[in-house]
Amino acid sequence: MRLGINIDHIAYLRETRKINDPDPLEAIFIAKRSGADQITIHLREDRRHIHDNDLHKIIESSFIPVNVECANTKEMINLMLKTKPHRITLVPEKRNEVTTEGGLLLSDDLLSPLESICAHDIDISLFIDPTRESIEKSLEISKKLGVKIGVELHTGKYANISLMLDSNLSRTHNSIDTLQLSRKKLNELLDIETYNLQNIAKLGINEGLRIYAGHGLNYTNVSKIAQIQEIEELNIGQSIIARAIFVGLEQAIKDMKYLIEKRKQ
Repeated sequence: MRLGINIDHIAYLRETRKINDPDPLEAIFIAKRSGADQITIHLREDRRHIHDNDLHKIIESSFIPVNVECANTKEMINLMLKTKPHRITLVPEKRNEVTTEGGLLLSDDLLSPLESICAHDIDISLFIDPTRESIEKSLEISKKLGVKIGVELHTGKYANISLMLDSNLSRTHNSIDTLQLSRKKLNELLDIETYNLQNIAKLGINEGLRIYAGHGLNYTNVSKIAQIQEIEELNIGQSIIARAIFVGLEQAIKDMKYLIEKRKQ
């Protein structure tokens, strides 16, 4: 299973002071040395963290594949076609959201930009909710394009349940109101969501899609997802960068790689 390191939060830290440090470019070399398989960045329309100069430098300098998340807008697609990352992952985007809140709305409106991406020999991934409907619509798009595409399953629901169950989140000001439930109920919900992710991953593989996953995965909850054999890649950012504050980025990446590799044992 590959590990993609999302380095957006390094740029976010830089932007809190509007200076030039820390530079996310430095992270790509540490990530490679630490065993990461991919660099992931999200270029948002409001440029709240990653900026255009970051995009250019990272794509030009990275020795491992670069996966760029972006919205399906004319500006973004044109910029991606010029910079040519290894992969483009289309994601939904709202200006007022803290982080990506759900999967992409899949429709025929995606076909034209995706055809342009294919024509430029760039891999395609769609960030989707883990539902049968999303898999079926992704398959329709894949068939119309005539190429095998990837889908990244949004693991946010699974991650939120696990945080409320296995951490002190429920005792903080960031507690999730809709998940203020008994431990028994949270365990039931976690089992249901884990089972759902397993089934959707199997369905996607059987339909000929590449299956990735990410969003909210951390050192406590990643193991169950890593055990889903059909998932070939995890993209993880915030938890790794947060751990890096205390142990360093290289160790933080190695710690996550270890947890993922344990699934083979």
